[in-house]
Parts: sequence; C-alpha cells; structure tokens
Amino acid sequence: MTHSARATRALQTLTERDPALAALSLWCQHRDVAVLDVPAETTGTTIRYGPDFETLSPHEQIGLAGHHILHVALQHSDRMAAMAARMGDGFAPDLWQIASDAIVNEAILQAGHALPRPALTLSKLLGRLNEQGGLADWDCERLYRRMADTPEGAGRARRQAAEDGQKPDLQPSGGAGGDRGTDRGGTGQAEWRAHLARAMTAGAAAGFGLGVLGRRMADLPTPRTPWEVILRRLLARATLHRPEPAPLRPARAWLAGAGRALQDHAPLPPFQPRMTWQASAPRLVLGLDCSASLSDDSLRLLLAEMLAISRRAQASLHLLTFDEGLHHDMPLDPATARATLHGLELPEGGGTDFRPVIARAAELAPSALVILSDMDGPTGPRPRFPVIWAAPQPDPPHAPFGHVLSLGA
Repeated sequence: MTHSARATRALQTLTERDPALAALSLWCQHRDVAVLDVPAETTGTTIRYGPDFETLSPHEQIGLAGHHILHVALQHSDRMAAMAARMGDGFAPDLWQIASDAIVNEAILQAGHALPRPALTLSKLLGRLNEQGGLADWDCERLYRRMADTPEGAGRARRQAAEDGQKPDLQPSGGAGGDRGTDRGGTGQAEWRAHLARAMTAGAAAGFGLGVLGRRMADLPTPRTPWEVILRRLLARATLHRPEPAPLRPARAWLAGAGRALQDHAPLPPFQPRMTWQASAPRLVLGLDCSASLSDDSLRLLLAEMLAISRRAQASLHLLTFDEGLHHDMPLDPATARATLHGLELPEGGGTDFRPVIARAAELAPSALVILSDMDGPTGPRPRFPVIWAAPQPDPPHAPFGHVLSLGA
C-alpha cells in the first residue's frame, strides 16, 4: 500500500505549523481508500482518508489530519479494544468515540488548528454533563465511565454529540475494518510514550502548535496496571494454600535427629512440628455498601474477577450487604451469583458503618474481605485478615488499613 496522496499537502504543512504533530505523523500509516463514510478514520496506527477529505478546505484538512494523528498517538484505538474486552457486552463504543473525540478536538483547537464545524469539544461535553475541569483533568477512561455510569449521563453525551454532528471515525484495534498488518511491528505503549515525549519537547521549543500544551493533558499515555490485574494478584495471594504446623505430629527431620540422639545417648533436639496443608478451603467475603453510588458496571466487573479467582482457587464466596448495619448475609454460588445479585433488593440512602461488616467477616474467618464502597464511614480497628477496598472513584480516599483499589482508574 502506498502513502496517502490526499493527505500529503496537509501533512507537509504540519511541519511548518505544528512540529509536535508533524513528528508524530511519521509514526502513523497514512492510506487512501476509495469508499469511506467519513472524511478520515483511524484504526490502530493506520489513518485512512476517504474522498470527502479532499472536499475540505486546506486548514480543515490540517486540523482533521492532526485529529487522527492524535488519536493514534494517544492509542485511542488500542485503549478502545482494551475497554471493550474488560466491559464485554456492557461496553458502549459510541460513548468511547464521544470521549476520545471530545478530548482530541479540544487539544487540536487549543493548539491553534481548525476543524470542520460544528466540532464536539471537551468543554462543551463537560458543560452538558455539569462537570468541571479540562484537558488536565480528564482522560478517556474517566470520561467514558462518567457518561456510561448513568443513563442520564449517557443520554446527555449522545445529545451533545448529535448536535455537533459527530460521526464514528475510530475503530478498535483488530476490529472490523482493522488494518493491523500495516502497523509498525505493533508499536508498544513504551515506544509511544517516547515518541510523544520527543514530539512535545520539539513543539514546546518551537513555541506553537500542540507543544504549547506541554504535559498538561491527562490523556497522555502513562504506565497503568488495570485494577483487575491488581485485584487478581491480591486475591490470589490471599487464597494461596500455605502449610501450617501440626503441634502433635513431629517433623521427619526431628524423628531422624531424635533417633540418632538416642543411639548416641545424646540430648534430644528441640521439637519440630510437622507442616501440613490447610484442610479448609479458602473463603472470600464480598461486602457491598448499599449507601454508595455504585454503577452496575463496577459491581459486574468486580464480581466477575472474584468469581474467576474463586474458581481457580476453589474458594467459597460469601456476600454481606450493609450500610449502617447488615442487610444480607449469605453464601454465593458461583453458578448463580450474577442472578442473585441482580435480584437483591438493596436499601437506598443512609449512612455507612464498616464495623458491623468487618466484625461479621471476622466470624467467617475469610482469606480476604473485599469491600465495594465509596469509603465514607468509621472502620474500627485493623482486622487480622487482608482487606481490599474497591472504590468507584478515580481518586479514592486513604484507608486506615488494607489495600485501596480504584475501579474508576
């Protein structure tokens, strides 16, 4: 496949008008296609330009090319595929498209470029969602979750996108219309961070274009371990079978040493108990805070990870729902856990007190307690078992003990 002829002039002009975007464009694949519903489209590191691209004015071509270069540089296509894999059937690709377009368009306009009007921007979208902040505060994942967590948020975002004439121009990597074979050997996240750092430095030195934004974009790729991976590690460590001493059974090494001591008429060595494996299966307790503002996605994803761990570790699951007191106290069958949670009648409102749920969990002798909550309430003293706080906020508060995990990250 040859380099795009339609985008050549716009890309050449970028070298004069925006050194940062021009440098990033060198790591993208630019291709012309005969038929396309939109002027341009991105999948992975490949940007395809359709016939409608040529109908735009030169300054709009420059801005639209920069729009898609930034989609590639921020790895929106790869992150879209990763989010779809995490969310499964609950993933809304149009909301991801809205989030990524809003952030990219805001950056392109602040860099001094033009876009076909009207253009969906982050400032307009946040205004419709009654949120504050800007490019330094919102990344795609956080913005997507803000829209997807409530039907009201999703509806407002879709109405704003419709008013601005936004059309899908982003495909997940490896998805329909993908062109993964043209990627430069599957350029990784670390490489793109390096490309972005060099490009932004060049742009900042020039004093115009994308470089003037500096490192103030929250959506710039940073090393991030998905919370599912962290939860998996913590629960796997908690449910790991460990040998325990059996005080009434001597270790083989002690028996051998004692036998030699008797033969030699020497003192017996210090007693060593035999180590035996735990007889009881591990137990995971899930504490669900009824008073917290929890989305169905957060609960569904957390439960899916706990179910996967319980199957691998052959652990039992126990559910406790609470606010200021306990409401449900029941074992969870992995085969029917989702249906059980869906059918629960949970109270709304009220305060939160973690002491009753931690005390009840102590009676169950769990391998670990996972509390899904916004973490606003008294906790009491530190228990003897591991506690994992799963909070829906991107920046959850500090906990007096245990490991705090953000489901909004």
